[in-house]
Amino acid sequence: MKVKKFVAPSMPEAMKMIRAELGNDAVILNSKVVHKGGFFGLFTKKNIEVIAAVDSKPVRSTTNENKGKFVNPTPVQRPSSEQKPASDAALLNELNELKTMLKQLSTNVVTNFASYPRPLNELNELLIEQELSNTLRQEIMAEAVERWYLHRGTATKKQVMSWVKEILLKKIEGLSFGGLSFQKKYVNVVGPTGVGKTTTLAKMAADCALKHRKKVAFITTDTYRIAAIDQLKTYAKILDVPLEVCYNMEDFREAKKKFSTYDVVFIDTAGRNFRNPQYVKDLREIIDFNEEMETFLVLALTAKWVDMKTIYEQFSFIHIDRFIFTKLDETSQYGAMFNLMTDYQAGVAYLTNGQSVPDDIIEASPEKIVNTLLGVE
Repeated sequence: MKVKKFVAPSMPEAMKMIRAELGNDAVILNSKVVHKGGFFGLFTKKNIEVIAAVDSKPVRSTTNENKGKFVNPTPVQRPSSEQKPASDAALLNELNELKTMLKQLSTNVVTNFASYPRPLNELNELLIEQELSNTLRQEIMAEAVERWYLHRGTATKKQVMSWVKEILLKKIEGLSFGGLSFQKKYVNVVGPTGVGKTTTLAKMAADCALKHRKKVAFITTDTYRIAAIDQLKTYAKILDVPLEVCYNMEDFREAKKKFSTYDVVFIDTAGRNFRNPQYVKDLREIIDFNEEMETFLVLALTAKWVDMKTIYEQFSFIHIDRFIFTKLDETSQYGAMFNLMTDYQAGVAYLTNGQSVPDDIIEASPEKIVNTLLGVE
């Protein structure tokens, strides 16, 4: 029997190394997490150390029923003084099961999820239902499988969910979350038609004026729809704040001068078909995107993932500080939200869950995002 130690960044990488050197008949004898490198205990890198072995002469069945299948060789009987404990036999069976399972999972993680232990299978089905990207799901499941067997398959469903929550939180650590930073005077919302930009802007302005006691004003460049101007005028009247309508860059600059003494100025943009680059060009000709502006891309969670990607890419000419996701209450699938965050490395400012102003808006946090995705409190 050939035995060798492998060190890799993850279990899937270790399995690739094992298959390349020892073949598909290798069995895993032991695995553990090790830390390499670092300086005075800092900046260490986590790796997986796996000890694997392979029998140089696998035994094949000669019966028609088992033709082409590997079977375990008949063990050599030893004197009683050399008999292996029963626990060793149980461990060998467990290792063989692990080998079979990992080989199946590594062949096709997408379709062979039925091979997972029940808690992991339920988790995988949840991530599929939430429409998390296949790449993210495979990464999460690979780490979950690794942890499952490091715990010798004794973890509860609650423990599995805590692992996944930890994994998901780690993937979005370092991103910016939460509402207005109050570091910039102008707050701009952009996005396609029908996502609720104007209502969301009114909610943000109400929170800013009522809770934070800021002096606020509105600017709108949405001159394509009379109803949009009327809607914002209604909100401005309720909040007792001024509103300026801008048709071009000159109007926009004049409005900025008029509101020079205000703390925060909220800018509403036209909701048009931003799949057409011309509409994005029009936006650039009206609004002066400069260092004084904090910009949020507003997207509805009821939209398709592929459409969300297209919209984001159309706005790539400006800096998007954070996302705002609306219509949280109109869907039960939130994977697209997480896909966007990890693909474009942008955090979330707010989630909205209704039409009521100033209510129905939630300041986002990593925990809120992950709990929403997993359906836990």
